Amino acid sequence: MADKKQGDPKQEDRQVIGKASATERDPNSSEKFSFWLAADGIVNPFDIVEAEQMGSTRTFGLVTNVKQITDAPSHLSNYISSDFGSTAATPQTPRQGANVAEVNVLANADPSGEYPMGIYMPVQSDAAVRFSNEEGIHVALGIDKMPEKNRIPAGLIRMSNGTRARVYLDSRYLLGPEGAHVNIAGISGLATKTSYAMFLIQSILQTVGSKDIAVIVLNVKQNDLLVIDQPRKGMKPEEHDLWDELGVRPQPFENVRYLLPWGKDTQTTGLPNCFGEPPDQFQTYAYALEDVVGNRVTPGPGLGLLIRVPDPWDTLGALIGEIHHGVSNQEPKWRNVGTWDDLLNGSPLMDKGIPQSVGEVRASSVGRFVRVLRRVVRNRQSGVFVQQRAARRAANLGEEIRRIQGGQMVVVDIAKLTDEERALVFGHIIQEVYGMYAEATVDEQKDLPRKVIIFVDELNKYAPGKRGEGESSILEYVLDIAARGRSLGVVLISAEQFMSEVHGQVVGNCATKVIGRSDSSELADSAYRFISPDLKSHLTRLDKGELLLSHPIYRQPVKIEFPRPAYQSIGHQ
Repeated sequence: MADKKQGDPKQEDRQVIGKASATERDPNSSEKFSFWLAADGIVNPFDIVEAEQMGSTRTFGLVTNVKQITDAPSHLSNYISSDFGSTAATPQTPRQGANVAEVNVLANADPSGEYPMGIYMPVQSDAAVRFSNEEGIHVALGIDKMPEKNRIPAGLIRMSNGTRARVYLDSRYLLGPEGAHVNIAGISGLATKTSYAMFLIQSILQTVGSKDIAVIVLNVKQNDLLVIDQPRKGMKPEEHDLWDELGVRPQPFENVRYLLPWGKDTQTTGLPNCFGEPPDQFQTYAYALEDVVGNRVTPGPGLGLLIRVPDPWDTLGALIGEIHHGVSNQEPKWRNVGTWDDLLNGSPLMDKGIPQSVGEVRASSVGRFVRVLRRVVRNRQSGVFVQQRAARRAANLGEEIRRIQGGQMVVVDIAKLTDEERALVFGHIIQEVYGMYAEATVDEQKDLPRKVIIFVDELNKYAPGKRGEGESSILEYVLDIAARGRSLGVVLISAEQFMSEVHGQVVGNCATKVIGRSDSSELADSAYRFISPDLKSHLTRLDKGELLLSHPIYRQPVKIEFPRPAYQSIGHQ
């Protein structure tokens, strides 16, 4: 057993599990080292170990792979020694073998303070290697240098020897100003993307303080997030233990408002267009023409969010500009345009069913615009577009977003909407939030929540990685939030199955990345180049509830576990 190290009173209680090994063909370096394990030793990828280094320092590393080597020159030698391939024979030549673990260096620590910058010399051969304890894991990841007030619980590391360590995110890199945004990727049904996003939001609210933070959540699947204010029944003791260990209270969300879309039958039934039974308290929202176009006082999200067709010459864009200017300012030839039917069937766009020229826009382009818009707001709509919106029965979504206050959570249901309608709603939310913070005066900023968190699933539909016919009409808004959100106080938590399908600038601006189980073809994409090849191979067999977490202060991604939601969950993936 190695001598006790200064500043680590428990080190003598931790067994040496192996010793560093450097060979002529496989030397140790400042970035990597290998060690052989004791005959009965067991380590797994993602375990964090520490090796004795020069002076009194210790070098911490993440196990990335474990191999067995023997003195057999080839597989043929082993085949021949077993009586030329007899599975029942005892090998004539006993092989000498050892299990060797490969490790990526995380950090070096010097308890004595003699080397404040650390020693990143290669780990010397025969140096003793041990499992790290929680304190050592925090040193390895840089959590020990993170101020207590900035620590946000993010999950739990569980190692092969039973050691458990809490993992924290630095709020400065999660909520700004150093960095912001979280992206979560993984195969549907296995990655628990929604569950982790909601756990992380709960952790932020309880740690940073809910009074300073407002949250906007888009419900995109069934009625998954329409009961988050209700406690989940039947939580097991071990689930409570995991919540307690992370220092987060297992409770449903508080001060939740539900905004649900108007449907085709809402006028007669009074029920919104949602899956299953609606929440006990909710507000419906709908879009009349004025809600989309806007007026002189309050601009709307714009008809451009509804048009998802190629427009290389910006012809449709010019027409949309004419419509917005004419309708919102009530110009003479647009005064009779007050509803969707007026716009689609009457002057100045149409005359007895025939498209008309508008300004410099030819009749053929006007006809194309009318056909596209009619398909979106009439033929294929879910019911959210109405001729006239009664303020007492259906709200203007933008006005509701502008009223949000610190400590509130707003859930906007878009599960039953079409893709064009979803783009309108998400784009409307981003425009309003961005406008609230980017255009606010000094006095107005005092009344705004310090931070706004927006959670959206299926991000690839709104910020696709490949431009083309299905290009998102709100891509520019998402890029703006990703690039400037950290300085404004707007944080985007997003999820999707395949990170490779999301615009590179959005992913690149996400300081924290979370990966669930993924297939090998997806992991081969350049979007995952921040993960070492050895770790990628292990991502194909992560269990439900296991995630790979990458954060700016960590030198390597780590595998974590997190608790199931404490609210009533219906269909979380």
